Amino acid sequence: MNSLQSFLAVAPVVKPAAAAPAGARLLPSRRARVSACLATPAPPPTAAGPGRRELSAASRAVVEDEAKYIVGTYKRAQVVFVSGRGCKLYDIDGREYLDMAAGIAVNALGHCDPDLVEATTDQSKRLGHASNVGYTVPQVHLAKRLVEASFADRVFFANSGTEANEAAIKFSRKYQRVAHPDGDAPTGFVSFSNCFHGRTMGALALTSKVQYREPFEPVMPGSTFVEYGNLEEAKKVIQSGKIAAVFVEPVQGEGGIHSATKEFLQGLREACDEAGALLVFDEVQCGLGRTGYLWAYEIYGVKPDMMTLAKPLANGLPIGVVLVNEKIAAAINYGDHGTTFGGNPFVCSAALAVLDKIQKPGFLAEVAKKGENFRQLLKTKLSGNPHVKEIRGIGLIVGIELDVPAGPLVDACLAAGVFLLTAGKGNVVRLVPPLIISEKELEQAAEVIRDCLPALDS
Repeated sequence: MNSLQSFLAVAPVVKPAAAAPAGARLLPSRRARVSACLATPAPPPTAAGPGRRELSAASRAVVEDEAKYIVGTYKRAQVVFVSGRGCKLYDIDGREYLDMAAGIAVNALGHCDPDLVEATTDQSKRLGHASNVGYTVPQVHLAKRLVEASFADRVFFANSGTEANEAAIKFSRKYQRVAHPDGDAPTGFVSFSNCFHGRTMGALALTSKVQYREPFEPVMPGSTFVEYGNLEEAKKVIQSGKIAAVFVEPVQGEGGIHSATKEFLQGLREACDEAGALLVFDEVQCGLGRTGYLWAYEIYGVKPDMMTLAKPLANGLPIGVVLVNEKIAAAINYGDHGTTFGGNPFVCSAALAVLDKIQKPGFLAEVAKKGENFRQLLKTKLSGNPHVKEIRGIGLIVGIELDVPAGPLVDACLAAGVFLLTAGKGNVVRLVPPLIISEKELEQAAEVIRDCLPALDS
């Protein structure tokens, strides 16, 4: 029995659906089931009716234990997931959900991709972890693949996006110290409104949301926030001579799905070059195929000095990467930075399997095509609703901006079997499905969102 068959053999037993209350209406999109992206048998789905549903006893038991034993840092959706397959998630009661969140833009290949399962199962039988005291083959192979596919000359492996950004902060300051041996090295940083770079203390200092920073102040000093897209204001700060590096997301995810203009990123590149500052692109959420390009910077024709990656690279296993050019790598010495777990063989084998899929001919073109069709579909189906202000994005990172909080719509869609996220100030529906999602599944999502819009008026 292979690893995927083993998974299917132990998948939770699906309980029969309870009868719908009298007069209840099932949304049309839930009647017409869409097959999962993965061509394997899925549990028979249990239809979820509209509106907020009551948790089952099994779900309540998990929720109560979570509240008892886990630090309360998350406001979780009222659902307990136990398995996934392709673009579908299944809860503890066997209900099926179309996954339009992909683990917050992580599961690029969906759930339980057979090639990924095979690669990680094989690696786990040979070597899972050995530390960075010695060499390991998957790590070196992955580094080579990333360098050959990008602007970079070298890479550093970490375990998450925030760790990658912490490393980039340290590399920026070390580079500037080497470049200014007289001791007058710039140490400041520029980042932008609506940005998100992480929750550890350095990355947090570069993150614009006050509610994330304020409880932990004082954070790392020296950060300046500029309005996203305001090139002239950014130039003034960069030209002060106090800036070690500029951190920017080519496409903002957490901030509400905002895309930079080519002029803005080109202007930042020129300003950094003139001032001797480094340009760092945070592609933790928008990189690795999400935009329909392998890297978002390719859209703009602007190369950074450093780029941080994480979320989709190992399809849910913890990894972070900093890609750097040679001038930065030359400034980093033994002991300047390190990690126990970063780049271990198990995680790197998963990342290599992800790259194999995303770099297949035609894969990225399909992402771009599906993203464009999806945005047009949303504009058609949601047109005329007074709460919908804008539908924007690129590739399969799409935002629906509302004039009211998006929470009631997200809850209604969950009850109707579509799992969504919010972004921005809570008024943006964030759509970042697995990159393997089908056109039919995207149509299903659009129909459910349309049918659940009345929840915004309740």
